[in-house]
Amino acid sequence: MAVEKTLSIVKPNSTLDNNIGNIIAIFEKNGLRIAGAKLARLSKEKAEGFYIEHKERPFFGELVNFMTSGPVMLMVLEGENAVAKNRELMGATNPANALEGTIRKLYAKSVGENSVHGSDSAAAAEREIAYFFEKHEVVNRF
Repeated sequence: MAVEKTLSIVKPNSTLDNNIGNIIAIFEKNGLRIAGAKLARLSKEKAEGFYIEHKERPFFGELVNFMTSGPVMLMVLEGENAVAKNRELMGATNPANALEGTIRKLYAKSVGENSVHGSDSAAAAEREIAYFFEKHEVVNRF
């Protein structure tokens, strides 16, 4: 098994609903540890840059507006197969289709306000972590 890092974002609906701690507890209970974290308010430019692959999609503007509507918790999670584990814990993008006990089933309000983002591959995780974190902000295991 490979120890990996992945990016997790607790989105504005979950930060404003005081669910950061509940979500972190799910990660930690399932073998992921926080290797870096910061609470931030994304600028329009930062959100647009992060979601650039969706620029031509009809929901892009709404997504950017949502991601800039309140604070987000940016986290680097580390653990065995962290990318896949995080995606499993998040659940389906549509909370109506998410399994019981997953973060989105528990805390999402809709497909648009689905509580969390997680990298979808190791390559995406590396790129996304670099987008939000400086090397000194991420703790490496010894």
